[in-house]
Amino acid sequence: MSQQLLVEYPLMRPPACDNPLARGADGVLRYGNLTPALTELLDLQVHAFSGREAVVEIGGPRLTYRELWHSASRIAGGLQEHGIGYGDRVAIHMPAGLRWVQAFLGALLSGAVPVLVHDGLPSAVAERVIVDSSADFVLDARAGGELPDGAAFIDDGAALNDLALLCYTSGATSSPVCADATPKGVELTNENLLSAIRSVVGALDLPTDGLRNLVLLPLAHASGCVDQLLPTFAVGGTVVLAPDTRRLAEGIAAERVDMVSATPRIFARLLPELAALRPDGLRTEGVSRISSAGHRAERAAAPTGPADPAVTLREMFPVARQWSVWGATETSGIGLAVDDAAADADARVLGFPFGGTELALFGPGAEAGHGELLCRGPNVTRRYWNDPEATADRFTGSWFHTGDQVTIDADGLVRHDRAG
Repeated sequence: MSQQLLVEYPLMRPPACDNPLARGADGVLRYGNLTPALTELLDLQVHAFSGREAVVEIGGPRLTYRELWHSASRIAGGLQEHGIGYGDRVAIHMPAGLRWVQAFLGALLSGAVPVLVHDGLPSAVAERVIVDSSADFVLDARAGGELPDGAAFIDDGAALNDLALLCYTSGATSSPVCADATPKGVELTNENLLSAIRSVVGALDLPTDGLRNLVLLPLAHASGCVDQLLPTFAVGGTVVLAPDTRRLAEGIAAERVDMVSATPRIFARLLPELAALRPDGLRTEGVSRISSAGHRAERAAAPTGPADPAVTLREMFPVARQWSVWGATETSGIGLAVDDAAADADARVLGFPFGGTELALFGPGAEAGHGELLCRGPNVTRRYWNDPEATADRFTGSWFHTGDQVTIDADGLVRHDRAG
């Protein structure tokens, strides 16, 4: 990085969580009461909520926590019989659905590191991701093939600093990997994942009394897996999936959905269909939370003005509290959040930092509140997979360079700087 001014911006409000944060020797705020590993957190929830539904496909199969855990442990046993163990990489290359969740948890329980490969990627790009990760095994049941099966097995030897997940981004931005990109692997540790989960649960005030979260985000992205699937499991909620969105309207009512999570682009595509069904009796009064998540490129792709999804969402879900969450794969998909009612219809608003996320600005205008946004926190990756050059280019100490040009107001609100 060239020698430019880096200015840290102190938190203007207490973090949106009820858990202790303490500054480590590296200057990063960290949670002080995390479980040693993600698998241990999930195991605690399985025992606490064993009879609750964990995953439901609208119009399809459903599993309780006990059933999901048992099936995942058998997949883990099958992987072990194939020689997979602690620290090996297992690529998950499947359509989003209940079987994806089983495969993901099976890889975790085997002690391996899941590698998320989006099912919509062109085959050549998916293959580059699999090769780059040095995957030891590929779970690919897209053609209806069986997942590994063996005696139930759970590896419980992981620690906070151990690599727990590999997510891939495009080569030039913090966006999820796309068709014309050179993929870069983002290493997420148990601490990164557990911190992101704790931050989301606190910021969105997720209840433990049976949340039913319709997750429309891609499960193979950090925003879907780390920021919706796992936090829902962490509070004993039910993840509702919709492989066929044509049944979405009836599913919201039939599955008693009280939270809907998607990206601005997905909302923009689906809302006209839902709006057309509203006169025919589509009831949305039970939905109390809306979470719209995505990196800056995702938001920019959504329409604004009269067809602004945020406006339509307020009309469609009148009693729901609506949150917009900004993040990058390198920050576990989180970092900034804002209640849409406080955004003043400004499409440039990205939000306030939450959890343990802290901000800095980089560049000649940093002292005046303008520059490239930098983030650090317990949810931020420490490096890219097998890519020291990219790591050196995107990090200054513990600060991650997002590449986004922003303005930070006096009250700590971050806005995208279109002029930047």
